[in-house]
Amino acid sequence: MDRLTALKVFKTAAQLESFAEAGRRLGLSPAAISKNISELEDHLKARLFNRTTRRLSLTEAGTAYFDRISPLLDGLEEADEMVGALNTSPTGVLRVTAPQSLTLHCLGRLPARLLQTYPGLSMRLDLDDGKTNIVEEGYDLAIRGSSQLEDSSLMARKLMDLPHVVCAAPTYLEACGAPGRPEDLRRHECLTYVLSDHAAEWRFSRAGESIGVAVPGRFFTNSSLAVRDAALGGLGIALLPRLYVDRDLKEDRLRIVLDDWMLPAASVYAIYPSRHHIAPKLRAILDVVAEELAARTEDKTFF
Repeated sequence: MDRLTALKVFKTAAQLESFAEAGRRLGLSPAAISKNISELEDHLKARLFNRTTRRLSLTEAGTAYFDRISPLLDGLEEADEMVGALNTSPTGVLRVTAPQSLTLHCLGRLPARLLQTYPGLSMRLDLDDGKTNIVEEGYDLAIRGSSQLEDSSLMARKLMDLPHVVCAAPTYLEACGAPGRPEDLRRHECLTYVLSDHAAEWRFSRAGESIGVAVPGRFFTNSSLAVRDAALGGLGIALLPRLYVDRDLKEDRLRIVLDDWMLPAASVYAIYPSRHHIAPKLRAILDVVAEELAARTEDKTFF
C-alpha cells in the first residue's frame, strides 16, 4: 500500500462523500479508489466508511481518523507549496496598499529591492492611510498600523511594534504650559489624526489607573505627517508614532509630555487574503518588507 496515496484518497472521499467524485478529483480509476480504501481499512483494522447504494458516510472511527489526519495532510501540502515557491521566481503585477507616512519613513527602498531582484515583477504601490478592502480592490497585500486588528478572514503577519508619544513644540509649551495629567489635555489644543484607532479618545494608563480623554482641538487631518507638521508649527499637542518624530525629539523641535503615562500598544501588520497557495510574488514582498522594517528600527542613525 502507498500510505500517502491511501490517505489522500480517504480524505478526498470523505470530503466529497463519494468514491466516484474522489476518483475524478484525483485522476484515479474506481478500482484504484476502492483498493486504496480497502488496504487502509485492513491496515487500521477498522471500517472507515458506511457504504450504501445512495450515500457514503464516515463511521465513528472514520470521523476520528479524518479529524486527525486532515491537518497533517494540509500541512504537508502547504510545505510542498512553500518549497515549490522557493524555486519559482516571482512574476506578474504586485498590488500593494500602505500608509503614506510609514512608507516614506521606512520603506523607501522597497520598490527598488523587489524590482531589481525580480525582473519579471511589476509593482503598483498605493499610499493610503485608510483601511482599504483589499479583496474588493484586488490588492495582494496591505500594510497597516493598528492597536487592534478587526475580526476578519484575512491573514495577518506582525512586522513591528509601533510605540506612540504625546508631544508638542517648545513654543507651544512655553505659551500654554505642559499638561501634568491626561485630564489637562481638555484645556489644550490637540491635533487629531482622524484615521487613528484613538482619534476620538486618547487613552492613558499608569500603576493600575486608566484614563480616557476626549481631546478638544481645531485641526483634523487624515495624514499623520500633517499632524507632525502642525505640531512642529506650534499649533498644539499631538499623539504620534515615535518613529515619525524621533529626530525632531532628539533635536528639540518637539518635546514629549505625559511621559510617565503609558499609551495603548500598536503594531504594524502585513495583511493578505489567504495563507493557502501564496504566490511567489507575495512571499517575496512579505520577506522584504519584514527585512526593511527591521533594518530601519535597528539603525538608530536613520531617525
